[in-house]
Amino acid sequence: MRRMVLRVAAAAVLAAIPAPAAAQAELRVFVGGAMTGPVREAGDAFARASGTRVVYVSDTTGALQKRLASGERADVVIVTAPAMETLQKENRITAGSRVDLARALIGVGVRAGAPSPDLSTPETFRAALLKARTVAYVNPSAGGTSGTYFEGLLQRMGIADAMKPKIVYRTQGSEVAEAVATGAAEIGITFTSELRPHPGVKVAGTLPSEIQLPTIYTAAIVAGSANAEAARALLRALAGADGRAAVKKAGLEPIEARR
Repeated sequence: MRRMVLRVAAAAVLAAIPAPAAAQAELRVFVGGAMTGPVREAGDAFARASGTRVVYVSDTTGALQKRLASGERADVVIVTAPAMETLQKENRITAGSRVDLARALIGVGVRAGAPSPDLSTPETFRAALLKARTVAYVNPSAGGTSGTYFEGLLQRMGIADAMKPKIVYRTQGSEVAEAVATGAAEIGITFTSELRPHPGVKVAGTLPSEIQLPTIYTAAIVAGSANAEAARALLRALAGADGRAAVKKAGLEPIEARR
């Protein structure tokens, strides 16, 4: 009888011991390139405060959509608003979990120390593109929002054929910044938040307002997430003061939560 009592007591003590860190929740976050910097910063602060392990998967919006469609596991997804609309129609996100986080603008980058092109009007920007030796942007086939838009813009500006020999394709915005920094491209076109972190790149400015593509990035919980409560807590952190500060630091415009 005494042994039985001891075993029960021991079991009770073990049950009271907190689970080890390895057994705590792990969140997989799919995040579009333009939002990777601020999401990592705010997400890491959330991880330290909550003890939740956060794993980031950074890619283009189009590539992340394909990864979800293929069945790859994620708990949170952060992509452009039009892409999120598609995910919602496909029932790939949890109803009612969407939250807008930031507004992004497409920027123009040059190598640090190089003169900036004239971006004051669509006409001066067009002239700068034609004058440049090489121009890097994300290959539309990689699913990047900025690259897909910019390639269409070249068509609308009537210079697509003239630009073909100058194009330096990359698969993500961070690679566009690297191409500019190393001299592989004279000008880089991608979201400003992907250009700014690279010390070898100067953000010359944004596309002229008449041809700009303001892009809303939004977050949601992936349908079927095994860690929905932790995911919801992360979304609160991303939409909160720390998240807004990280977004602003990255050169994006925070979007205040609707009340």
